[in-house]
Amino acid sequence: MSFTYRVHEEAQKEYEKAIKWYLKRSLNAAEGFIDAVDVALKQACLYPTRWRNRYKHYYELGLKKYPYVIIFSIDSEQKVISVWKFYHNKRNPKKKYRGLNK
Repeated sequence: MSFTYRVHEEAQKEYEKAIKWYLKRSLNAAEGFIDAVDVALKQACLYPTRWRNRYKHYYELGLKKYPYVIIFSIDSEQKVISVWKFYHNKRNPKKKYRGLNK
């Protein structure tokens, strides 16, 4: 059985900010980013534990062709993936998991 996902408010803001950035450069790039996120989230819902478990109970899923990782946690009991961050790979890696002790 496949999982569902929910995107937390901070992650949604990061996602929307990334889309706006890509839209300023190219409509195709923005659409590609949206598609890459959609594909990645569908894969995470099908195989949630397949991705790297880098920190505590958080997993990372990299996007194809875009310098972002999706940081998520898994609730196996409720079959829900919680997306906590859309993290750009050029940001300070020491801050990647800040604020996620939830």
